[in-house]
Amino acid sequence: MFTQRGVSIIGTGSYVPEQVITNQDLEKMVDTSDQWIITRTGIKERRRAAAHEATSDLCYQAAVKALDSAGVAPEELDLIIVATVTPDMLFPSTACLLQEKLGAQKAAAFDLEAACTGFIYGLAVGSQFIATGMYEKVLVVGAEVLSSIVDWEDRNTCVLFGDGAGACVLGPAKPGEGILSLYLGADGSGGHLLYLPAGGSRKPVARETVENKEHYIKMCGNEVFKFAVRVMGEASMKALEQAGLSKEDIDFLVPHQANIRIVDAAIKRLELPREQVYINLDKYGNMSGASIPVALDEAVNEGKISSGDTVLLVGFGAGLTWGAAVIRWTA
Repeated sequence: MFTQRGVSIIGTGSYVPEQVITNQDLEKMVDTSDQWIITRTGIKERRRAAAHEATSDLCYQAAVKALDSAGVAPEELDLIIVATVTPDMLFPSTACLLQEKLGAQKAAAFDLEAACTGFIYGLAVGSQFIATGMYEKVLVVGAEVLSSIVDWEDRNTCVLFGDGAGACVLGPAKPGEGILSLYLGADGSGGHLLYLPAGGSRKPVARETVENKEHYIKMCGNEVFKFAVRVMGEASMKALEQAGLSKEDIDFLVPHQANIRIVDAAIKRLELPREQVYINLDKYGNMSGASIPVALDEAVNEGKISSGDTVLLVGFGAGLTWGAAVIRWTA
């Protein structure tokens, strides 16, 4: 018989590739400018994986740091969840490849795909295994090599995205500590606003799909922007309501790092001072599923989050998907 119990993040880790792609670099590739990119997105540079780096390699680097932070050996892991839209390959899962790299022999492993909301979805799924008593230690990783699916001739998308990985280890918590609430949402009717047309069973790889550049990200930027501005605030308020809290109870906000104007809209809705919000999109751009866990790890390492703080994580992504988590920090 399973018994419900608390779940906490007991360790975090992150990794970004060494190569930096600046706005000045992009000026040489497409018709854009540093000022145009900064004004509309807030992004100054982003990271790009090396030719030999796949998503599982980025996962490994972040996971090792998270495990070290948690004081957990790979052999202790019961489950590995990788949230990504850029797996090493269609199968086996990137989580299984990561399991082998870590030497986590007893861990079950699977991938989860919810685009930029992937890490929040991963938290929600992974926490259930601990809450029910089925598992004790779960590793959740959000990781992307978006440079592999970006059209570097499309100035509307190539300026936005970067590569990276963030990870956390989940473990049991005392009542009232750790994850207080999780809110998830989806609207498949907006799937056409942000998608990758080919490469699946609908449009398998063919000469035509390659020639038509259907293996690259396609986005209706204005529509995604309007959706994001609305849903970031709504998801945040829903998660706070579920936790029995209000926006005044937030000590720190870690939002999805997609666009500074979207983040600013969330800050305004939640009436938070900027120093209580972590922003690193100027350095990394939009890393999709890696965005929130990388920002969370950096915030923790910089001492911006302390034990006892009420932390709000919120994101949105293709699907369309969205989600938020309220955490009473204990790590």
